[in-house]
Amino acid sequence: MTTRKRIPKRKTDAAIKRRQTSTARKNNSASSASFLIPLVFIIGIVFCLGFLMFMGYRTVTASSFFDVRNVEMRGLERTSKEEIEKIVSRQSAKSGVWNADLKQIKDEVEKLRFVKTAVVSRVLPDGLRVSVNERVLRAIIRLGKTDYWADEDGVILAPAEKRDSNPPFVLRGWDETKSEKATKDNQERVKIYLKMLNDWKDFDLSKRVSAVNLADLQSPQAIVPDSGEMVTIHLPKDNFAKRLQKGLEIIVGRGREIESLNLNNQKEILGFRAK
Repeated sequence: MTTRKRIPKRKTDAAIKRRQTSTARKNNSASSASFLIPLVFIIGIVFCLGFLMFMGYRTVTASSFFDVRNVEMRGLERTSKEEIEKIVSRQSAKSGVWNADLKQIKDEVEKLRFVKTAVVSRVLPDGLRVSVNERVLRAIIRLGKTDYWADEDGVILAPAEKRDSNPPFVLRGWDETKSEKATKDNQERVKIYLKMLNDWKDFDLSKRVSAVNLADLQSPQAIVPDSGEMVTIHLPKDNFAKRLQKGLEIIVGRGREIESLNLNNQKEILGFRAK
C-alpha cells in the first residue's frame, strides 16, 4: 500500500504565491516593453522631423532671398546716414535679415554722437528699419576757449558755430572729470542754465548776460558787461529774473568801479575793483 507524503498547506500556499508573483512580473515586463518601444520610436521620429525642420529653416533663412538690400532710416537730422549703413552692413552681411542681431546693431547705433536711443526692426523679406531718437542741442558750454553744444543729459555733442539762433550766453564752470558725480553735477548745470534762459526771456534780460558760471551749484553767477568791464553777479537759486534785474539796476554805469555783486544774502554785498 502506497503512502502519500502530505505537503504542509503553508508551503503549498507559498509556492503558489511565488508563481503568481513571477507571472505578474513577466506580464509587467511585457506590458512595459510594449509601451516603451513605440514611445522610443515616436520620440525618434519627432526628433528627426525637428532636426529636418531646423536645418530647413537655417537653409531658407540663410538664402540670398533674405539678404539685406534695403535699410530704412527714420528720425535722422544730424546723425550720419552713411555711418548707420556701415553698421547695418557689417552686422548683417553674413547673417541676412532673419539672423541679423538686432540688439547688436542697436547698441552700435546708440554709440553714435547724436543718437540718444535707437530701435531696429526687420522689414521682410530683405530690409531692416532703424528708427533714431536724436539728442537735442540745448546748452552752449565753454571749455577752454572753445564753445560746444550739449544736450539736457550733459553730453557734449559738437563744436558750436556762431549763429544768430544760438543762446545769448554760454555756460562756464563745467566739470570735465570722468566720474558719476561730475555727470550728475553737469546735468544739474544744464538744468539751471535752461531755467535761466527761460526766466530771462522777459525784458530781454538774457541779452544783458555774457556768460553764467555754474562751478558752484549753490551760488550761480551771471557775468554781465557794464562800462567796458565784466561784472560778476552772484544769484540765489530762486527767482533768477527778479534777482538779475535788481543786480543790473545796482551796477548800471558802475562797471569800472564794481567788480562783483553778491545777492545771496538779505543785504547786497559789493566787491570793488582794486585801484
